Parts: sequence; structure tokens; C-alpha cells
Amino acid sequence: MDKEIMLPRFPQDEFDKLKLALVKYNCALAIVMTKLNNLDAYYHRDGGISPIDHLMQRIKSPESIAAKLLKKDLPLTAEEAQKKLKDIAGVRIICSYAKNIYELAEVLRAQDDFNVVSEKDYLTEPKQSGYRSYHMIMEVKLGGLFGDEVCLVEIQLRTAAMDFWAQLEHKVRYKYGGDMPQHLSDELQNCAEQIHILDDRMYLIHEIVEMINDPAIAEKN
Repeated sequence: MDKEIMLPRFPQDEFDKLKLALVKYNCALAIVMTKLNNLDAYYHRDGGISPIDHLMQRIKSPESIAAKLLKKDLPLTAEEAQKKLKDIAGVRIICSYAKNIYELAEVLRAQDDFNVVSEKDYLTEPKQSGYRSYHMIMEVKLGGLFGDEVCLVEIQLRTAAMDFWAQLEHKVRYKYGGDMPQHLSDELQNCAEQIHILDDRMYLIHEIVEMINDPAIAEKN
């Protein structure tokens, strides 16, 4: 039987403040998504291939924000949420291959209107659970009516296979209220390793196809 999980709530006055703050996060998210969609269009010019397979975005709900504050033993205030939480706004970039992840990360670092606050490479050093992804916390200039204000947006880059595993792992962990049986945890770790091997094999196939279609190589044969 699923454990019933009661989500915490902000006091009403802090909830109202948080709603106003989330307007800024939505603005920052829109700026990042516009930038990424423009990059995707640039890669696709003249029939090119984009390293971006697809994009997803989300703003944490007030309940999720409250739960994370409590988990960190922080007070339920809008100010504390903005100061201490770096993933209220998030974008997920799904790439075809792991190599694309590092290429895109380099492109994002070069953007004038983004400032990289921190990066975590869970590709070369996966979490103990088996989780793989590349995380970037970006400081985004809002401009317009917000003037010089900035907002943090978390960008996660991963392959479709990594994303498949991460979403299923999250569902299983949620089902057990975070207290997952060890045998399931071990099985998920094993699946994560198999997915990593699959990602590498798919990229190898991609490289072989690229070599076959390379005109210079075709002429030699």
C-alpha cells in the first residue's frame, strides 16, 4: 500500500509573497526556453542536426518548495526559498548522446546573458543511486520591468535513456516515501549501469553510420 504523504504549506502571508516571486521565475524560465529554442533552430539550419532532442520545463509548486525548505530545516518564508533553493525553476534538455551534453554545456557557458553559478557532473561521477545527469545553475538577467534583477534557473542535461531511468526511479522512491527496500535500490543501480552501457553502444552505432556516410571515406571505398 502506498504511504500517504502530506505536503506542507506556507503560511498565507508567505504564500502570497511566494506567488509574486514565482512571476520572476516564470520570466527567467521563458528567457532560457527562448534561448534554447533559438539554439535548436540554429543547429537545424540548412538541414543540420541539433544536439537537442527535446526540452522540458517546470516551476516547483509551493508545496514542493515548502517540503524542500523543511527537509533543509529552513523556515517557510518566500525570502528563504529564494535565497536557499536553486532549483525553483528548472529546464531539462534531452540529448541524443552523452557527447552532446558536454557540447551544449560549453555553449551555455558562453552566453552573455547567463552566468554559471555552479555545475555538477553526474555523468562521470554518478550518484550512489545510479543517477546520471549534468546540472548547471544559471543566473539569468530578467531585464524589462524587472530592471537589473536576476533569477536562478537549474538546467539538467541528460540523454533520453538517462531521463527514462530517472523518472522511473523517482516514481518508485515516491511510492515508498523515500524509504526504498534495498533489493529495489540494488536493481535500479544495475539498470542504471545497463542504460549507461546502452548509451555508449548507441553512440558507437551513430559514429559508424557517420563514417559510412562520410563522402571522403566513401570515395576511398
